[in-house]
Amino acid sequence: MTDDVHPTTRTEIDSLGAVEIPFDAYWGAHTARALENFPISGTPISRHPRMVDALAIVKQAAARANRDLEALPPEKAAMIERACVAIREGRFHDQFVVDVIQGGAGTSTNMNANEVVANVALELAGHPLGDYAALNPIDDVNRSQSTNDVYPTAGKIAIALALEDLLVEHVALKRAFADKGHEFHDVLKVGRTQLQDAVPMTLGQEFHGFATTLGEDEDRIREVLPLLREINLGATAIGTGITADPRYAATVRGHLTDLLGEQYVTAGDLIEATSDTGVFMQMSGVLKRAAVKLSKICNDLRLLSSGPQAGLGEIVLPPRQAGSSIMPGKVNPVIPEVVNQIAFAVVGHDVSVTMAAEAGQLQLNAFEPLILHSILTNVAWLAAGCRTLRLHCVEGIQANVDRLDTMVRTSVGVVTALTPWIGYAAASALAKTALLTGHDVADLVVEAGLMDRARVLELTSPERLTNSTPLTGSVAVVGPETATIAIASPTEADSV
Repeated sequence: MTDDVHPTTRTEIDSLGAVEIPFDAYWGAHTARALENFPISGTPISRHPRMVDALAIVKQAAARANRDLEALPPEKAAMIERACVAIREGRFHDQFVVDVIQGGAGTSTNMNANEVVANVALELAGHPLGDYAALNPIDDVNRSQSTNDVYPTAGKIAIALALEDLLVEHVALKRAFADKGHEFHDVLKVGRTQLQDAVPMTLGQEFHGFATTLGEDEDRIREVLPLLREINLGATAIGTGITADPRYAATVRGHLTDLLGEQYVTAGDLIEATSDTGVFMQMSGVLKRAAVKLSKICNDLRLLSSGPQAGLGEIVLPPRQAGSSIMPGKVNPVIPEVVNQIAFAVVGHDVSVTMAAEAGQLQLNAFEPLILHSILTNVAWLAAGCRTLRLHCVEGIQANVDRLDTMVRTSVGVVTALTPWIGYAAASALAKTALLTGHDVADLVVEAGLMDRARVLELTSPERLTNSTPLTGSVAVVGPETATIAIASPTEADSV
C-alpha cells in the first residue's frame, strides 16, 4: 500500500495544445502561455487592484445581461456572479498574474480574468479546478464579449475608481495648504519674481495660492470622469457586435450602471469607439498638468526652506531623516524631493501614452496595455505623493517669523508701496540707496523729508503692503524736485 500523493499540476488544453498548470492555480492555459511569452516588467496586473475589480465588474454585468437575454443559463450566470463578488472582495487578486506589458491588445489580461472567474466559480460550486465542462472560461464567462470591448471598458472603470482614491488625497492636501494659509495669515514676507525680490506679501497668501492651484487641478480631474463613462461594451471584436444579441449592449450597460452607481453610456459609434484612445490621452494630460503644478509647489517648498543658514530659510520643513552620511546635522527636504520624482515619472508616462495612442492602426489600438498601465500607475503614484506630502511635510511646516520680519524691514520692495505718493523716480533713488547702504527704507524716506514717520508706517503697514486694504481715489505725487534724496555711492556704502 502506498501513500496518496497530491498532484502538483493539472493538464489543460487550448488551441495550441496541452499545457501543465499548477494544480491549485485559478488561472489556466491561456494565462500560462502569457506568463511564458511576456516576462517583461515583472509587474502583474494584480498590482493595479482597481483594474482587477473592474474586470470582475464587467464579467458580472455580462453574466447578468446574458442571463436576461437567455444567452446563458441562470445557474451558470449565478456561478459567474458569485465568483465576481468574491474577486471584488479581494480574495483572489493574487491570481491575476500576467504582466501588465503584453502583446495582443490586452487579450492575455482578459483571458486571465476569464480563467480566474471560471475556476473560482467552479470551486465555490464544489467542482474541481479546470472542470470546464461545468463552466467554460470562454464559452460562458466570455459570452457576448471580446477583449476589444472588455479591456478598454474595464480600463475606463478602473481609472474612474482610482481617480476617486486620488481625489480624496488631492482634496486633503489642498485643505492642508489652506489651513497653513490661515495659520500664516499675518506673517509678512518678501515676494519674489524671477528669483529677485519683488514686493511684500504674506506667507499665508503664498500658501493659499498653493491650495488654489490644487483646487483648479481637482476641477480638471473631475471634468474627465464623465468621459470615462462612455464605453464600447457590446462592440465585441471591432464594433459590429458580432456574436452578441443586438440587445446586449444596452442590457449590459444597464447592469454596469447598477453595479457602479454611476450612469454609463454606450458610445454612439462603436466602430470608432473601439479604436479610439482620445479619453486616455486627455486623462493622461490632466494628470501631467496636476503633477507638474504639484512639482512646482515642491520646488517652492525646497527653496523657501533652503539653508537653514545660508539659504532663504523662510520656512522650516519637518525633519524626516538624517540627510548625509558624512555631514552631521544635515537634513534634506526628502518629501518634496520624492514628489518631484513622481512628477517626472508622470510626465514620462504621458509621453508613453501619447506614442501608444498615435501608434494604433485601423479598427484597434494594440498598445492599450501600456496606456492603461501608465495611467493607473500615475494615478496611484500621485495619490501616494499627495498623501505623503501632506502627512510628512505640509502639516508640520513652521514659519521662520524672525527671519521673515528682518527681510521685510530691510527689503527695498517696500518702497513700491510709496510710489503713488513720492513718484517712481524718487522711489527708485531710495531703493538704490537702501541697497547700497543696507539702511531701513522708512528711515531714508523720513531723512529725505518726503513724509513723516507716522505716514510712512501707515503706508507700509501689513494691510497696505499686502493690498488687503486697497487704495482708492487719486493720490498726490511728490516729485524729486520737492525733496533732496542722497544716493550713496558704492564707496560711501562701504564706509557705512
